[in-house]
Amino acid sequence: HAAARALCLTALVFHCCCCCCAQGKDAVAFLEGLVTGDIAGLANGTGSLSVFTNEKGGIIDDTVITKVSANDIYLVVNAGCREKDLEHIGKHLSAAKAKGMDATMTVHDDRGLLALQGPSAMPVLQKMTQHDLSKFYFGMFAKFDIKGVPCWVTRTGYTGEDGFELSIPNDGMNQIAEALVADPEVRLSGLGPRDSLRLEAGLCLYGNDLEQHITPIEAGLAWTVGKRRRERFDFLGGEVIKQQLADGVPIRRVGFISAGAPARQHSDITTPEGEVIGEVTSGAFSPCLKKNIAMGYVKKPYDKAGTEVKLVVRGKANDAVVTKMPFVKTTYYRG
Repeated sequence: HAAARALCLTALVFHCCCCCCAQGKDAVAFLEGLVTGDIAGLANGTGSLSVFTNEKGGIIDDTVITKVSANDIYLVVNAGCREKDLEHIGKHLSAAKAKGMDATMTVHDDRGLLALQGPSAMPVLQKMTQHDLSKFYFGMFAKFDIKGVPCWVTRTGYTGEDGFELSIPNDGMNQIAEALVADPEVRLSGLGPRDSLRLEAGLCLYGNDLEQHITPIEAGLAWTVGKRRRERFDFLGGEVIKQQLADGVPIRRVGFISAGAPARQHSDITTPEGEVIGEVTSGAFSPCLKKNIAMGYVKKPYDKAGTEVKLVVRGKANDAVVTKMPFVKTTYYRG
């Protein structure tokens, strides 16, 4: 955790993500029927977080979608949701093709994903490629060689730090991973630090903070519904989300700083008087802040920053306060 904030952390995350490509002249139109984002409005070689929604507006999964070109879309979904996501996409793809749409989907089991995160990520990676990373900004995508291996590179990550996600052919994964960890600035990481880092950055974890019964509006992800998409809301669950944007929602995802033992998923959130008003979805001790942090969903009007609440841990109600996220300032590279 400390290495990612101060130096550079290499996280082997190829087991956590599934890489896909949608191609064809109708690929954008097809995907825009399933996600909230404005894919057509992306510049070539850029991407953004979006969400797949169901008919009730609930989140099936979150995804980073990149517009490689008008007819080539690259997306990364959670490996834990792989079977569900691919079945969902496949069902709608079959229906789209039956209507004459030109779109195909390729799942890249021939590639793995590796994340390089932290303040030293750019200088470390720059030594291994001729691509000028100083002009490669947050959210950008490009295909270039790293140590002679053809990679798909996105300047993004899941830690709140500057960094890169590298989609690498399986036969080149060991070569690049070994070259990175041989650098004295790099530390190898597992999933524990990744979780505490993303929590400090206020980033959601599917299965904890996002679920099929939670909408992007309730999750504080209204920004993923692109401005152009709000003209027609022509994606699954669009009418539900349109109504929520107009009328508001009864619950919201918020952050907390708390005393006592760290709150974990499913801990009750109560008023000081003991009324249950929500549930914690993620929680941990913050190595950077040296405090307990958490996020969860609460009823309105208890979602306002500064509201005093209790987080119940093993039967004990600990003091907590609703806190704006991110807990730790993000350092994405914007030039």
